Amino acid sequence: MTTESGRSNLRQMAIGAIGVVYGDIGTSPLYTLHECFSEHIGLPARSDVIFGFLSLIFWAQMLVVSLKYICFVMRADNQGEGGILALMSLSGRNTPYYTTTLLLILGLIGCGLFYGDSIITPAMSVLSALEGMNVIAPAMGNYIVPIALCVLLTLFIIQQQGTAFIGKYFGPLMVVWFLVLALLGVIQIIHTPTILRALHPGWAWQFMLHYHSAAFLALGAVVLAITGGEALYADMGHFGRRPIQVAWFALVAPALTLNYFGQGALILTNPAALANPFFYLAPSWAMAPLVLLATLATIIASQAVISGAFSMTRQAVRLGYLPQMTIRHTSADEAGQIYIPFINWMLFIFISLVILLFRESSALASAYGIAVTGTMAITTVLACYVAYYNWHWPLWLVKIIGALLLAIDIPFFSSNLTKVFDGGWLPLGIGILSFTIMANWKWENFQLLRQISRLSLSVSQFNSLLKHEKPLVIAGTAIYLTRSDQGVPHALVHNVRHNHVLHARILCLQICTHDLPYIPAEKQLEVRSLMPGIDRLLVHYGFNQTPELDALSQLPAFQALAVDLQRATFFFSRETLNLGPQRLFSRLRAQLFIWLRKNALSPCDVIQIPPGRVIEMGMQLTIQ
Repeated sequence: MTTESGRSNLRQMAIGAIGVVYGDIGTSPLYTLHECFSEHIGLPARSDVIFGFLSLIFWAQMLVVSLKYICFVMRADNQGEGGILALMSLSGRNTPYYTTTLLLILGLIGCGLFYGDSIITPAMSVLSALEGMNVIAPAMGNYIVPIALCVLLTLFIIQQQGTAFIGKYFGPLMVVWFLVLALLGVIQIIHTPTILRALHPGWAWQFMLHYHSAAFLALGAVVLAITGGEALYADMGHFGRRPIQVAWFALVAPALTLNYFGQGALILTNPAALANPFFYLAPSWAMAPLVLLATLATIIASQAVISGAFSMTRQAVRLGYLPQMTIRHTSADEAGQIYIPFINWMLFIFISLVILLFRESSALASAYGIAVTGTMAITTVLACYVAYYNWHWPLWLVKIIGALLLAIDIPFFSSNLTKVFDGGWLPLGIGILSFTIMANWKWENFQLLRQISRLSLSVSQFNSLLKHEKPLVIAGTAIYLTRSDQGVPHALVHNVRHNHVLHARILCLQICTHDLPYIPAEKQLEVRSLMPGIDRLLVHYGFNQTPELDALSQLPAFQALAVDLQRATFFFSRETLNLGPQRLFSRLRAQLFIWLRKNALSPCDVIQIPPGRVIEMGMQLTIQ
């Protein structure tokens, strides 16, 4: 009975993974083989070229997706969670401090490139699906861009409703999509079975040796077949490793292979099909339904990337790399289903600009590969550090694995760098901008916290202040929000010095976010006594947890304090930042930090304290 139940659950989880995890890589047959024969590469549709491309695509999927991600990278789970930031946190735990800094920089660069991918993927996918209209009715070509914008606008509008109400349809619909991919490919393979010879890796090797520079450029198109591989790892926390593995080997990988080889067989017998080899696989009567199905599949692929951007942003906010922003939970049951309004509409604006700028999927393909291959290479480096320092694998084995994987990642990345001026500047620019914001926010916050700590009074100094000021002790509880676990909060000192009052019960509350996804409830609250009547509360959260005042009040350790939160008054310091005498670069960096702070949520909004119970204390600080 248990076995049957376990199999049923695994089957359901695998179908769910097909609907969310594999949307990106599952829509790559729409454009990959077409881009392989683009004018940028300039290779003819001869049999050896077709066999070479198919062999490269097949072995790229086997080596990068099956071997690297499924068998190696997905072992590096951070309490079951995946993604570039989770991997960055995991890789830096046991490494030397100088290495940790390098891994931190690599992780933030990878995160920035992921945002670039989140912008390009929906634009590329939806445009490529709607371009099937050119096959049905060429006169409709002028309406592709407006329709794409309308489709994406609808998608971003419904984000605030959450994906729970449509999520149950994603998996079955994508199963239909992959079955259609396989069926279209099988029909052509039956007519031209010799195309299966391309499974032999010798065709890929001969292709690279014979065509040299053109083959190197061709890698930039081949990599489109493995875009979305990073999603396997990023979405591991939603489904677990096993369902994702089962879905890949049981359905996704075979369906993709059959479709690519079917397209190759079609081009081999009818070179004119190069105009759009995917849609020409279908008979004329099936064109319209196939365009509709492809559009739905690309919407699902876009949804997966958008959800990934939300999850990545939440991790970055909790780890202190982005300012606090509104994060709404759209499901009472699934913690991973969130909606971030600012990120949602920023993505839509950027995606719309990309569509209006490039207008065609073939033009956008030049911008697609850099973000993906850059993130792939960074993932390899971080995963190897995890294997050596966390799993304690032999150094020689880690070096061999790292060298083999980078021997695949680096040529792919290098090939895409040749397309920088053709559109590759877009993801690089987005990555640089994202990295600058995250690194600047983290560093300036660190400097600000050091300055606040230097200005804070120690417990002994505060005790001396109390003896000197002799404030009036009033009934009630005061909770002071603080970001430092050293000294006494500035707002408390201000209350004593200027208002000459002191509450009978005082709690200094600090939110501490760790590089773990989740902290168990029994370990979330730590109470330290500073002096009679004054305690410091350290509340520990993982980067996938949301601090909430109501949840805090339910912790047994907090209930033992016998504090009535409904009658407590909250205090916190709002720092006003001023610019000091600085050089140009430092001044620009400081101005960016001040602008981000002005638009960030206050600590009270983060933990959802009613505004009527909050008293703010001002504090002037100068950024050096």
